[in-house]
Amino acid sequence: MIATMKDDDLRQQRSPSSEGQGRARSAWEAYAEAANRHRPGWVDRAVKRLAANWTADLMGFWMSWHLYGGFEGLEKAGWHRATIYRKLKRFRTVFNMHPDEYKVVGVSLDRQAFWEYYLKAKLKPPE
Repeated sequence: MIATMKDDDLRQQRSPSSEGQGRARSAWEAYAEAANRHRPGWVDRAVKRLAANWTADLMGFWMSWHLYGGFEGLEKAGWHRATIYRKLKRFRTVFNMHPDEYKVVGVSLDRQAFWEYYLKAKLKPPE
């Protein structure tokens, strides 16, 4: 027998849902419920500490990205390329957005004041 396009059209053989019969999801939910029941409390505390550290680190990266003018500015400031790429990847993974596009509501940066303050000390001639 030769299969025709009509016989192979899986669109005609609809599943009850996007989960199919739901076997894989049921197995996962049973596992997750059992794992969560037996998870030690220190795991939740460790995850919260890690999340807090990552958030602080990524917000610092976001601020540096904007104050130094992006990738090239960070490089000129002495950041290693691999560090910039690593932080970019983590930022995009966590916030689903590039730091150039990400906006922190309620936060505005005064680049001119930042540079005037920090460069003034560095560029001031010795007395």
